[in-house]
Amino acid sequence: MAYAALLSLTQTLEQILGSRSEEKQIKSLHEKLSFLLLFLEDFSHKSTETIASLEVRIRDATYEAEDIIELHMSKQILLESACQGVISCFWEIISALQIMMPVFHNSERRVEFKQHNFKEIYDGLQKIIIEIDSISEEVEKMKAMNDIEGFSADGLTRINDPLSGIEGIEEVVNANDRNDVVDLQPSNSLNATSSKSASTNKNFMVGFEDDSLQIKEELVGQPSRLKFISIVGMGGIGKTTLARNIYNDSSIEYHFYIRAWITLSREYRVQELLLHLLKSMGDLTDEMIRKETDELKTLVYQRLKGNRYLIVMDDVWDAKVFDEFRRIFPDDYNGSRIIMTSRLSSVAVNTDSSGFIHHLSFLSPEQSWSLLCQKALGNECCPPELKDIGRRIAEKCRGLPLTLVVIGGVLYKAEKKRASWEYVAKNVKSAVTGNHDDFMETLSSSYNHLPHRLRACFLYMGVFPEDFVIPVSYLIRLWVAEGFLKPNTHKSLEEVAKEYLEELIERNLIMVCDRICTGEIKTCSIHDSMRELCMRKAQEEKFLYVANQKFDTSSEVVKNQRHLSIHPYVLNAVIYYSTFRSLLYFSFYLLPNSLCFQLLRVLEAGNIDFSEFPKEILKLSNLRYIALSCSGKFKIPASISKLCNLQTLIVFQGYFAERLFLPRELLKMPQLRHLLFDKAVLLCSHGPQNVNLQTLSGVIDFKLTQETLRTIPNLRTLGISYHCEPQTELSFYCLENLVHLHQLESFKCKVISNDWTCIPLPQNLAFPPNLKKLTLSGCRLSRHNMFPGNLPNLEVLKLKEVAFENNAWETEGEFSRLKFLHVETRRFKIWEAEAAHFPSLQCLCLRGCTSLKCIPSGIGEILTLQQIILYGCTITVENSANSILKEQQDWGNYDLKVHVNSNYFGNKDINGNLYRKLRKIRKDVKQQPRHTKLLNFGRKCEIWEERSKKDQSGRK
Repeated sequence: MAYAALLSLTQTLEQILGSRSEEKQIKSLHEKLSFLLLFLEDFSHKSTETIASLEVRIRDATYEAEDIIELHMSKQILLESACQGVISCFWEIISALQIMMPVFHNSERRVEFKQHNFKEIYDGLQKIIIEIDSISEEVEKMKAMNDIEGFSADGLTRINDPLSGIEGIEEVVNANDRNDVVDLQPSNSLNATSSKSASTNKNFMVGFEDDSLQIKEELVGQPSRLKFISIVGMGGIGKTTLARNIYNDSSIEYHFYIRAWITLSREYRVQELLLHLLKSMGDLTDEMIRKETDELKTLVYQRLKGNRYLIVMDDVWDAKVFDEFRRIFPDDYNGSRIIMTSRLSSVAVNTDSSGFIHHLSFLSPEQSWSLLCQKALGNECCPPELKDIGRRIAEKCRGLPLTLVVIGGVLYKAEKKRASWEYVAKNVKSAVTGNHDDFMETLSSSYNHLPHRLRACFLYMGVFPEDFVIPVSYLIRLWVAEGFLKPNTHKSLEEVAKEYLEELIERNLIMVCDRICTGEIKTCSIHDSMRELCMRKAQEEKFLYVANQKFDTSSEVVKNQRHLSIHPYVLNAVIYYSTFRSLLYFSFYLLPNSLCFQLLRVLEAGNIDFSEFPKEILKLSNLRYIALSCSGKFKIPASISKLCNLQTLIVFQGYFAERLFLPRELLKMPQLRHLLFDKAVLLCSHGPQNVNLQTLSGVIDFKLTQETLRTIPNLRTLGISYHCEPQTELSFYCLENLVHLHQLESFKCKVISNDWTCIPLPQNLAFPPNLKKLTLSGCRLSRHNMFPGNLPNLEVLKLKEVAFENNAWETEGEFSRLKFLHVETRRFKIWEAEAAHFPSLQCLCLRGCTSLKCIPSGIGEILTLQQIILYGCTITVENSANSILKEQQDWGNYDLKVHVNSNYFGNKDINGNLYRKLRKIRKDVKQQPRHTKLLNFGRKCEIWEERSKKDQSGRK
């Protein structure tokens, strides 16, 4: 975590010092930190003891410096009335540091130094600066020598004896790689050493049958040109096992004249790989070992030329390797193939954009059970009394073959009794991660290969409870607040965070749960095994401690951590240390001293209802992120403006919470980026511009005056609800000024009338040209304000309980980029539209349209249409959707899918059993923050509904 620590401290200095950063002393310190950052970026692919030792020293020194600086700030804020006072007073400390030269120029400065009692701070920082200087000098020497532990500057090859590593080359083809599922042999108990079972004498292909067939077809089919076939997936998912079984298949062996297998690593030697290739082909001689790299390339090329060959390159981490090898693989248009396995999707794409990429998925519950049985029972049948508990164990492995093999080995040597298997079921995690170094080593290589800039973001995934579905917007706000992201002058921090997330997904470290129709990731999650890796590595790196039922508050391990995650069922724990940067509560029990941490940046307490605003928060001057739930007469004080670093404020209201009134000072806080509420009143503000504010959601009756909009010019997301009398006109709230928010991309407007009538939108309403998502609820639409010329970039349109003129929507113009259309209203009888109105539409969703007669036939002519989803619509609408489907199928288009559910809520059988199940699910989601409950609740309902349908079909 040296990189994250350096990045955080440099940003802290830049933010605090501002225009004073040109001072020689501060510039020197900042340059040293920036130099070390570049060093870690340049050598992120190295993993030597020397660099590891340096990283530990950098991390510890930077942590200590940041603690001293921010601790003084938090104390000083109590004595100052404004943030500027803190900055100027803090400057006196920085000026007192002897970074480059003595600074006690006169007696007045010495008196000032004593008055502020800075001696202790000065001594502490001086000691750290000496350590940073020492580290920098050591790094300079290394760079000058251009040799770090035997590595050359290009970062790809090692400078060693060219014959090193060749002694055991004869074992290359037959040795199983560590990434292979079968490498981990079964154990006889949770603490036993490895031993082979009868079932491990061959590589089982449980769950890979379809994958194997598909890849074989690519191997022996067209085209005849040289083709790359990539097998991509998470570590331990079985890439090597699948490739090895295909490689050894008799039909494949017969089809190719030459086959060869090489296993790469993060640091490889081209010469050594060439020798491995020749050995695998059976051509290696003593004379070849002494040849140069170019001569070996020629030998390999000549051996392959004119022959149909199959080369397997296992465990590829960098596409650059193919720059070295591409010319030695001749393309004679004879059907030669190259199989590559990798954990990185980007490697597969960069290798050959026209090649075939096969993504391995997790095993299904049935496949998991089958693999577990084979590993645990060999050729025996499972005793009836063990089937239910065995299936439960298999389910806990979450479809990862590597985990199933390890647990299968544990069960193989255990007694075939229910009590033994029950014990394993309760200790699956400890059985997998606690006693099998090979298992963690397999997963750890994914982490070790991460660039330094991604490591903190990945390890932070460990803060979330098991099976947690994470909204991407929620995750990004946390990453930004924690300071994990390196600023980019051309992109916002949120955009940088999205790129980081995409890269972690490409590396198969984070899983996508759901995407919106525009392709953006909506929710994500992390596999249990990867989560265990995160928690283990994070604790080792003094980065994160996860408090569970066994939370030990007196442990020295807790003392050194930077982030603390409180998981469910932690009761009344007292924390004695105050150096945490973040506290995330996934429990609904408030710790008694939870708000006394002076260095806290992130406080996630969305599960805990506060009857009044916790005043202790106002003392935490370093806070950047606050999430709370409130009840009753909750009031946010104007003094919240003292939190000059605050970026995100989230306040959700319980069922009995009254309307929340927000202070005017809120919009004047310069660092604010996101404000999210359920129902809050925010009065107009005429203060200075807040250029950082991007999200303002959940505000009531917000008046869009020109003066107010000038204070928030860069707003990207806006969510407003208006509570209107029947005679109220929405023009009173100046909605016509919305067009001046040029950066706005998402707008939600909900109108609530006392008599449930729909209030007309202003006829002169124009939307910002950059708008991509628009949701309108409870309003009356006319052709004037629905003209798509105002919405050239719109991709998502949701119309909920709206009313159209004459109950008819006569679509005009062209929604050129619209991909998702959701209409949910009873005041909707006639819809006239053609394919030309929605040329890019991918999904149409109609919900509760009980008056609509039919879907326009022209909708079926849209070439991009993929889904029609109906909930609680009339039988005539369902019939028109099925007619469109049949017509498309008659034309040979089988891509269009129609999903029909006659119930408005999407559940066909609302009965007592369902309600009982929903109550249980609701209990489970109480452990999660308010702003993620609905997503997780909906996902669990979908899973339960799918299982119910399968059970019903099985009974039939």
